[in-house]
Amino acid sequence: MEWVSDEVKVILFFKVSIYTLDMQLIDGSPQSIKSYLATLSPVDQVGAEARASMLATRSIKTTSKAWAIDCAISMIDLTTLEGSDTDGKVKAICNKAVRPDPTDPTVPHVGAICVYNDMVEVARKHLDSIGGKDIPVAAVSTGFPSGRASREVKKQDTLDALNAGATEIDMVIDRGAFLSGNLEKVFSEIVYIKELCGDRAHLKVILETGELVTLDNVRKASFLAMAAGADFIKTSTGKISPAATPPVVLVMLEAVRDFYAMTGVRIGVKPAGGIRNTKDAIKQLVLVNETAGPEWLTPKLFRIGASALLNDLLMQRMKLRDGHYQGPNYVTLD
Repeated sequence: MEWVSDEVKVILFFKVSIYTLDMQLIDGSPQSIKSYLATLSPVDQVGAEARASMLATRSIKTTSKAWAIDCAISMIDLTTLEGSDTDGKVKAICNKAVRPDPTDPTVPHVGAICVYNDMVEVARKHLDSIGGKDIPVAAVSTGFPSGRASREVKKQDTLDALNAGATEIDMVIDRGAFLSGNLEKVFSEIVYIKELCGDRAHLKVILETGELVTLDNVRKASFLAMAAGADFIKTSTGKISPAATPPVVLVMLEAVRDFYAMTGVRIGVKPAGGIRNTKDAIKQLVLVNETAGPEWLTPKLFRIGASALLNDLLMQRMKLRDGHYQGPNYVTLD
């Protein structure tokens, strides 16, 4: 583990010793990592797809729908990750994050703002100036979206975001390293970035599940990230399709549930990409409730990475309130 100091290796060993309990201990070596992952049960792909499909058919009552819409709004990481992003666009989504519907102060604020690290300072200062001090700023890091960069570039990328005021780091793993079996590199990178975050920021680890090929790989990558110190595991960058498919989210929720049963530590989950309307969002909440449990139905443990989703949630909320749909002109464009 060339990226990790001797002090952190010791901390890591004792931390993972506690985490894994009766499972194989991880000391960062390739053999210990492979032994640890070998203890995981394989995923029944047919069963996972069938259960995700079944849960997607669940319907909820109108009163529950009102609660679910507000819950989903509070879980959104309102995101803009485009090369054309400007200070003005970032400030506009910050305004929307604090007051999603300016005509209705009962609408909750979103879970976070997610931007590139050069926009973190803009977002943080603007949020603070408009009453959004409680809304964290998340920054994508470590060579997003490919994850293919040198150690020094990933380090500087992360430090730039932290120094600009980010309190959440969304790092992306090197999928090439994972798929070629270089699990030590993936593991040690997560440990290293977690060390940089320290107490300054939560670490969300992006698996980019659309490139991991199988649900077994999704499960293994989830456990690898959690054992290395992830506070959240995230499906996707939003740049690759497929992204947050129901079977993938199901497997990741099962992973955090099982990890909690083994360790007593709750890790969050963040699906991102392809969740565009209220129906999609409610399906995600049903998956959470029925798989990980109601304890995960909080922004502290479940987030949805999205941009267009918020408008649909707001229009559905208006319908429940007023009895009829409002047009898209009643919500701001993102």
